[in-house]
Amino acid sequence: MPKDPSKRFNQLAPYVFSVQDAKKLKLKAEGKKIIDLGMGSPDLPTPKHIVDTLIEVVSNHKETHRYPNSKGLPELRESIALWYKKRFGVDIDPEREVLPLIGSKEGISHLALAYIDSGDFTITLNPSYPAHYNGTFIAGGQVFFLPLREKNDFLPDLSEIPGEVLRKTKLMIISFPHNPTTSTVEKDFYRDVLELAEKYDFIVVSDLAYSEICFDGYKAPSLLELDGAKERAVEFNSFSKTFNMAGWRTGYVVGNCEVISKLAQIKSYIDYGVFEAIQYACISALNGPLDEVKKTVETYKRRRDIFISTLNKYGVYPKVPKGTMYVWLRIPEGYTSQEFSSKLLEEKNIVVSPGDSFGKHGEGFIRVALVADESLILEAGEAIGSMYIR
Repeated sequence: MPKDPSKRFNQLAPYVFSVQDAKKLKLKAEGKKIIDLGMGSPDLPTPKHIVDTLIEVVSNHKETHRYPNSKGLPELRESIALWYKKRFGVDIDPEREVLPLIGSKEGISHLALAYIDSGDFTITLNPSYPAHYNGTFIAGGQVFFLPLREKNDFLPDLSEIPGEVLRKTKLMIISFPHNPTTSTVEKDFYRDVLELAEKYDFIVVSDLAYSEICFDGYKAPSLLELDGAKERAVEFNSFSKTFNMAGWRTGYVVGNCEVISKLAQIKSYIDYGVFEAIQYACISALNGPLDEVKKTVETYKRRRDIFISTLNKYGVYPKVPKGTMYVWLRIPEGYTSQEFSSKLLEEKNIVVSPGDSFGKHGEGFIRVALVADESLILEAGEAIGSMYIR
């Protein structure tokens, strides 16, 4: 008879996309056509020059099939540092302040193992990407959820964090442009966070996965642009959204060298780092032409505009996102987020993410990922909009 799982395992809620996958498979087995706007998994192709690099390296450089160096290729670390300098004007030491990752999700989750003990707190946003808090639960720590409310434009009020929590806090994880609410910030917000971190001596963790998916003239800032930020902050980024490489599982962290050293040590016990051929492809991504990134952003903007204008015809007026690949949509009265999402799937064959799967403050909303072509986005907009008519 198998033993019972750990208490920390039992703290983890079922992963929303695993639950949805079972429902989708059932409908597909019945021959139904599904419009899948649930997971934020880019449907656009990885740029050709990146794929070509992977093929060339895999085909002609047999040494890359061996275990990689856990710190990553020096050339990749240098490319990341150069990209940060060009994009944000931030100086990064490629030897001590960069660590390639098997996706930023992996790195954020493992960071908790390096810093969190029983009784320690991580502060994160609610709703938020589940990896921002599940890593702390796995490490045996506690999470304080800082609510994001519609009346505050889904921005956190730092004064809501109790002093007794702040005194026990090791990590604060923030992410803007924000998944799932799409809210964005300017540098002043990061300045306030850093002042709080300095007062209470905790590490600030910025997840900047959507840094390049921005619209209407908005340009996402980096936390590390602030003076002194590297003294107590790290920032994660990903190749998944910018370069449509979600399935390649690759990202990186930059910033405070001590934090990065601890994360690298934890990872050395768990994994061997990123497959070297993928690392060379990442170098091509960072150093190559950015035309395809621009096309990706333009595509998401067109999809956003089609979806929102279609909803507007039904009297539905969601917030127009300035960043991310999502629309955060208040649901009609009389439903929970789970009920409305299930109804969309059962009656309209449309998959969306229920808002409460990102935390209790997501109740009353759904997240729509703009990861289908424009004709399907239009069809989904019509179907979802019709649900608001009584």
